[in-house]
Amino acid sequence: MSALLAPAADAILQLDPGTVADGVNNVWILVVCFLIFFMQPGFALLESGQVRAKNVGNVLMKNMTDWVLGVLVFFVVGSAFSALVGQLTTPGVAFDLAGAWGYVNDPTQYIGWFFGAVFAMTAATIVSGAVAERMNFRAYVFVAAAMTAVVYPAMPGIAWGGTGLLSADGYLGQAIGAGYLDFAGATIVHMCGGLAGLVGAKMVGPRSGRYDSSGNSQPIPGHSMLLAVLGTLFLAFGWYGFNVGTQATVLSATESGVAFQGAALGQVVLNTTLGMGAGGVAAMVVSSVWQGKPDPLWAANGLLAGLVAVTGAVPHVTWWGGAVLGALAGALVLPTFRWVVDSLKIDDVCGVFAVHGMAGAVGTVLIPLFGVTASGGYTFLGVNQLVMQVAGVLVVGVWTVLAAGVAFKVADLLFGLRVSEAEEEAGLDESEHGVSVYPEFTAGGSRDSPAVSADGGSELRTDGGAQGGVSDE
Repeated sequence: MSALLAPAADAILQLDPGTVADGVNNVWILVVCFLIFFMQPGFALLESGQVRAKNVGNVLMKNMTDWVLGVLVFFVVGSAFSALVGQLTTPGVAFDLAGAWGYVNDPTQYIGWFFGAVFAMTAATIVSGAVAERMNFRAYVFVAAAMTAVVYPAMPGIAWGGTGLLSADGYLGQAIGAGYLDFAGATIVHMCGGLAGLVGAKMVGPRSGRYDSSGNSQPIPGHSMLLAVLGTLFLAFGWYGFNVGTQATVLSATESGVAFQGAALGQVVLNTTLGMGAGGVAAMVVSSVWQGKPDPLWAANGLLAGLVAVTGAVPHVTWWGGAVLGALAGALVLPTFRWVVDSLKIDDVCGVFAVHGMAGAVGTVLIPLFGVTASGGYTFLGVNQLVMQVAGVLVVGVWTVLAAGVAFKVADLLFGLRVSEAEEEAGLDESEHGVSVYPEFTAGGSRDSPAVSADGGSELRTDGGAQGGVSDE
């Protein structure tokens, strides 16, 4: 038996450790990309649950558009634009226009491109939740294309990949003496999407009935808390790919073979989990104090805010630092939403600025205060690092507001940003797409229309509308 196994054992021993490590790491990247893609149905469910029944189809169409159009735009333009931004904002790096598109015909770069693409689609999808229930679909398609071509791609260009304005070798990084820390995109992805959504919500204007004649906000409840919470849990599942997957090195090559990077993976997964839990608990407590009872939807938003807050921090902070950052973001999510709606008078339907914008900024700025050593101990990461974190958040914020503002303005000039009052009243499912997601319950996609039953009758009945049905008396 040993003689039979000897050739196989010899073959294994002759494998190059670097080749083995690269193979395993690339397969790992693919798997986590599939997990991140699973965040798309999470966003679809979360946003659908927070709108009225007459607009669910429109939300679903926007979410699908973000992916199907976004991957094409990011392949043709976005990924290359990101590389060009990195070249232009890093001293000593040559401008290489052809090299920026080098991935197009190079199969060895396709996995890396796909990894970047799933992050880009996440940033684009965040926007739809802010402008739901009143934005012209054609205008939204234009904005989605702009998000994946220019607005988002500039962000990894200035911060990731070892080059860019905010990197240690970039113009700002060299001036401050530190590189920007945002591990998996708390600001690069989430704050960018949250701020772009806030800009869009402001420019599109509030939904009809969101504010009374005195300017006081009026609640417009979504049609299904069930879908919203299920979407939250889908997102949390995919977030493990988002954060843990960014720790792309599972195996590293050594002189004696390969080494498993279990400690690095463990640090990331623990802080992701603790940030998520602390954010949800903090939001539950705040909603109990603010509203008198714990609110499931705010607990869900707090869970997501906690995840956003630690997304940039997970390998850089202690375990208790991750919990504190998550709790802080979760505690602030409800007050931030009320500030946006009541003080700024911006109708951010799904609270994307509170969940993604605020939490991303707070969690990333405070990273240096909770620094971790290689052995798991605490260390302050330095004044220079703190200055860089503040500067980086400002750069991301200014760019996103300006670029998103231009994108929405051009969309307004080309198509008009919002639908008519009559179309909004009827619902975007009917007016924009000619469908009704709940035909048994809404005629013409509007809750204000006569109810219909599954058998074609004009009255909704629990027995299906048949004469002689079972009475519940």
